[in-house]
Amino acid sequence: MNGLHLTAELYGCRCERRLLDDAGALRELCRAVCSLPGLTPLAEVFHQFGDSGSPAGATGAVVLAESHLAVHTWPESAAVTLDLYVCNFSQDNSRAARQACRQLIAAFAPSRCVQRELERGIPTDGTTSDPAGRSD
Repeated sequence: MNGLHLTAELYGCRCERRLLDDAGALRELCRAVCSLPGLTPLAEVFHQFGDSGSPAGATGAVVLAESHLAVHTWPESAAVTLDLYVCNFSQDNSRAARQACRQLIAAFAPSRCVQRELERGIPTDGTTSDPAGRSD
């Protein structure tokens, strides 16, 4: 269950408007990014909000053998959220995940970006908790 979880909130995106408006354009971008060595796409789902005359953003997810990529757009705010998680069980996929995240961020060309990295599956303080939320 060891892995790397990357998230990013992108504000003031200066990309081509179609990347924010069009689920097809978003799908193409995600497919290109997920073709990086170390990432193995298995399935995808993308959804267009609004209609062709009045697009209202898109959302999409790519299921990876290593885990997933999810992207959500808000064209009215020129904003995007990214969520990329890779498992590092049989090999370290962190480099591919970071590269994919960098490419996505570059494609949206935000004026402001808030990124986070979370190492998952490795207890850092020696404590564990049960499903009820009680800790050692």
